[in-house]
Amino acid sequence: MGQVYRYASGKDPKPPSLDGFPNFHHVTHSPGQKRALLEAGINGMAKVTMSDGARRPAILIRSSPWKAGTEETPWHDVFDMDNGHVRYFGDHKAGLSAAPGTTTGNAALLDAFTGHQGHTPEERAAATPLLLFRAVSQNGKPKGHVEFCGVGIIERTERLVQWGGREHTTFVNYVYDIALIDLTPEDDGIAWDWIQARRDKDTSHAQALALAPSAWREWVKHGSSALPRLRRRVARAQVTKVRDQRPQPSSRDAADLELVYKHFDGRKHDFEALAAAVAARVLRGAGHSYVEGWLTRRSGDGGADFVGRLDLGSGLAGTSLVVLGQAKCVKPDTLITAEQIARVVARLRRGWIGVYVSTGAYSEPAQTEMVEDQYPIILINGMSLVGELRSMARDDHGGDLAACIEHVLSSRESAVTNRRPEEILLQ
Repeated sequence: MGQVYRYASGKDPKPPSLDGFPNFHHVTHSPGQKRALLEAGINGMAKVTMSDGARRPAILIRSSPWKAGTEETPWHDVFDMDNGHVRYFGDHKAGLSAAPGTTTGNAALLDAFTGHQGHTPEERAAATPLLLFRAVSQNGKPKGHVEFCGVGIIERTERLVQWGGREHTTFVNYVYDIALIDLTPEDDGIAWDWIQARRDKDTSHAQALALAPSAWREWVKHGSSALPRLRRRVARAQVTKVRDQRPQPSSRDAADLELVYKHFDGRKHDFEALAAAVAARVLRGAGHSYVEGWLTRRSGDGGADFVGRLDLGSGLAGTSLVVLGQAKCVKPDTLITAEQIARVVARLRRGWIGVYVSTGAYSEPAQTEMVEDQYPIILINGMSLVGELRSMARDDHGGDLAACIEHVLSSRESAVTNRRPEEILLQ
């Protein structure tokens, strides 16, 4: 997704690249088959007749933003790739005598919509994938290049009245709301072998499905109810899988994390001091100027465990942010949920950011919600925690992790107070 291809008028599939761009006709070449084309806005591949019916291998959709608002194309397609949504207008136009749903493009998409509403996995296995592209300008020229925008499933269709043509007359058309599926497991791409298999009448639905992206296979299995979790979201690219947040079993990091957990299990306030020290190291390690504040008292802390200040810039070109920290010493296999993070965020005011330090890991839904809702919070999981502690021990304590922890704890008592967080801005 996001790859720009050269779509040359010669349609020669031989060269892998043209003018510095991958050759569209090369990457979509299927030996013995007709070319995959983007000549029209809606390009349905010919149906393949099989022993148990017919299937259309794919529909290739091209949007031309540079035509939007013209007499020829009076509508504006919407491509919200970050949130996995495309709103695409059909091919009926002013002045056509044909019924709106009978034009070539609309007929193909309405037929695909029927398949996308299939009630069983068997019906959905034969459904037509939509491959979406949009024309992009290169070197000031609007034609000749297309950007791949993903694989889509039609969620709903709508008949609407539009205006267009030189007389600006009204006409009836269709518009399609299309969900782009998540292609993260496939590195945001698809294997053309999948479409090629769907073009082969001797390849069964099940055999072709085995080559499909994992999100498409999940949709075939579970249907429309699965789309919310299968929809593409750019936020997912910033989400770390749970397994990648945990050290390998029997590794040194796993032993260190277990040591930290057992040392602080039942000693909540002591762990807060450790979390504050680790948060300070993380923020300073990113090149920021960070001022450590204080730990809150055991009662009346308003939900905050420690307070700090992040200084950005200097003088008139600078500002300071209150840092509100939360520390949770839990079993290393524990998952921190979206609700737990949201409770911390709810305490933040304008000009404040949060830091959540835990010996556990953060669930993927929690991370996705944090990114999508733009929560101003930093997450430090158990593996990152022990990584920072090990670095601290190596730098100042000869690699002795226990000595490092004791040093942090020995300096905490004088820093415990019940001051209001905003007072850190006065220091």
